[in-house]
Amino acid sequence: MADLTSFSNKLDSKLLHCRAIIETPKGRRNKFDYDPESNLFKLGGLLPEGMIFPFDFGFIPSTLGEDGDPLDVLVLMDEPAHVGCLLDVRIVGVIEADQTQQDGKTETNSRLLAVAIHSYSHENITSIKQINKSLLDQLEAFFISYNKLRGKKFKVTALGGPARALKNLKEGMKAFDRKNA
Repeated sequence: MADLTSFSNKLDSKLLHCRAIIETPKGRRNKFDYDPESNLFKLGGLLPEGMIFPFDFGFIPSTLGEDGDPLDVLVLMDEPAHVGCLLDVRIVGVIEADQTQQDGKTETNSRLLAVAIHSYSHENITSIKQINKSLLDQLEAFFISYNKLRGKKFKVTALGGPARALKNLKEGMKAFDRKNA
């Protein structure tokens, strides 16, 4: 069985469509992580009572971020997906951030924002500018709190629209190709 982080991802740069794999569904306290060694998803942590993932969270296959993992993606969709679900998504923006580990090492660890292609509630969203500012503030607060619980510091450095997100995505794909050449 092939490693899910490296299967061919068909990016449509014009429509900003690609594929994402969900690790943690919306509304869940359990944080799941893909384990390429076993090709399964394992429990990676648990959020405290009252804290849940605001949207489906996962990764973009065939990409590599500065942290050595595939690029993270938060997917807006009408209903939660399930762990391991492959989704066709439209990239609408990026939350660029620096993440500082417990050892003091800081690296870029941004979150792409996407909309599921099969969504009624979010089907008209094509840019982060169309997402309510209050919701974006809440997403930022979620990632800050989530990382703090894991002993890390998360600092948003910029919000970017589809063009900036596409640039991040293409850089992640090139980094993946260089590593696997």
